[in-house]
Amino acid sequence: MAVETKRLLTTSKAISEAIAQEMERDPRVFVMGEDVGVYGGIFGATEGLLAKFGPERVMDTPISETGFIGAAVGAAISGMRPIAELMFVDFFGVCMDQIYNHMAKIHYESGGHVKVPVVVTTAIGGGYSDGAQHSQTLYGMFAHLPGMKIVVPSSPYDAKGLMISAIRDDNPVLYMFHKGIMGLGWMTPNPRATAPVPEEPYTVPIGKADVKREGRDLTIVTVSLMVHRALDAADDLAKDGIEAEVLDLRSLVPLDREAIVESVKKTHRLLVVDEDYHSFGMSGEVITTAIEGAFDHLDAPPVRVTYPDVPIPYSSPLEQFCLPNREKIAAAARQLMG
Repeated sequence: MAVETKRLLTTSKAISEAIAQEMERDPRVFVMGEDVGVYGGIFGATEGLLAKFGPERVMDTPISETGFIGAAVGAAISGMRPIAELMFVDFFGVCMDQIYNHMAKIHYESGGHVKVPVVVTTAIGGGYSDGAQHSQTLYGMFAHLPGMKIVVPSSPYDAKGLMISAIRDDNPVLYMFHKGIMGLGWMTPNPRATAPVPEEPYTVPIGKADVKREGRDLTIVTVSLMVHRALDAADDLAKDGIEAEVLDLRSLVPLDREAIVESVKKTHRLLVVDEDYHSFGMSGEVITTAIEGAFDHLDAPPVRVTYPDVPIPYSSPLEQFCLPNREKIAAAARQLMG
């Protein structure tokens, strides 16, 4: 009797495979950015593409984010479908004019006549003593600005499907991957960063959340690496008889508000976990969504576990003190259960 085997990929390999398959399908797709060619991206998201497609479609750029993000926007307007890697999201400051005043607004300002199908990929997240300028998430900042879709996968399967959806989308998409989910050997091991991924191309819809764990007692809403932390905490809570539902938003724009409301109506309690800064971000938006849509179903005020409003320390003990983790999530859940 034949035994079914499932192919396992790391998140980084799932992303690079998605890009390769779309480059094979559509000659308009190309990649540009710092160290995306020979190096394969410092987090492996473009590994193997240069050897397969050559330097005309996989271009290492100078260290000039304003220049190559601007070039990507111009290429998209001209009919190409560029993927531009901004090495760390923290570097957005030097090219924000290109991202927000051009990439995000041109379609609207043209009355819908000009499409800007560009994907900007970027690394997010702390936990590796990379310092204050290399460790932020900042997806809440971009989600606040209309005109862009914001994708934040947590697993290899979602990473591939969301990348293919992003490349095929006619809108600008900011695709944010956490260092801790990439499955790279030189980073902290993460068993969920390697998982079954179909070889054939497939899409995961942008704007559709996914229940990563069913539960009845409270809802934990989160994204990216914090999905993994929430699942770990849910395992701990289950030992105490508390069944937590873990809802992975997968994208912030569009935000699957219906999924948030439906889960809260089922569990009657909400915990939001966010590696982004505490104030004015995703956590507040999710809580507001639940209050507006399921206020009468809440048995307790929503609680959030977030990164405090301070720059991210270089010191590893200080950084770990600030970051949300398994223990903090479980403690907050127990508090919420009363």
